[in-house]
Amino acid sequence: MKDVIIALDFPDRAKTLGFLDRFTDRKPFVKVGMELFYAEGHCLVEEIKRRGHNIFLDLKLHDIPNTVGSAMKVIGELGVDMVNVHAAGGRAMMKAAAEGLALSGHKTILIAVTQLTSTSQEMLENELLISKPIEEVIAHYARNAKAAGLSGVVCSPLEAAIVKEACGSDFLAVTPGIRFADGESNDQVRITTPADARRRGADFIVVGRPITKAEDPVVAYQRCVADFLG
Repeated sequence: MKDVIIALDFPDRAKTLGFLDRFTDRKPFVKVGMELFYAEGHCLVEEIKRRGHNIFLDLKLHDIPNTVGSAMKVIGELGVDMVNVHAAGGRAMMKAAAEGLALSGHKTILIAVTQLTSTSQEMLENELLISKPIEEVIAHYARNAKAAGLSGVVCSPLEAAIVKEACGSDFLAVTPGIRFADGESNDQVRITTPADARRRGADFIVVGRPITKAEDPVVAYQRCVADFLG
């Protein structure tokens, strides 16, 4: 189970659907994040789903267990294919998320964010007061997620192999921070190419601006698929 997920980082319905209209041969797996979901809500998610796209709803829930569990039941009823929480919320919160999602009756993949790809070792130590090496923190968060019953984690492609070693080959590594070798890194610091992400063990790569800001997004998507899936 490997795929390229396009991050639909658009401000509204019109721009989102206009972008998706370009894809006539293949319906890509897409990610709906906070900006788009908060602007358009569940109606757009349902419309994208009706068009035949798999959806990763990227809302990164992080709250007390009861709140997250209740919210996840509602999210699950949207019928999306993948959702996430923050692993920093702890095992009880992640377990409540899994239980709430199960109540929706949909087989939705639940994963946990370990550390954002914008997080550096310096930020981890100086701002978050976590003194452990970032790789060790991510492996520990991944083990917590697995113990709570989740299917995988979000990590940078640089840590995909570490996650697999800690949790087994069947535990999913979903990796943003993907850039083409001739592209810009923008605001992410732990990045790599689609081909390198594949070699490192990523199961899904999440790609935004290298596709959505490309002169021809369909060609950029096809390049990414070829590099990642072969």
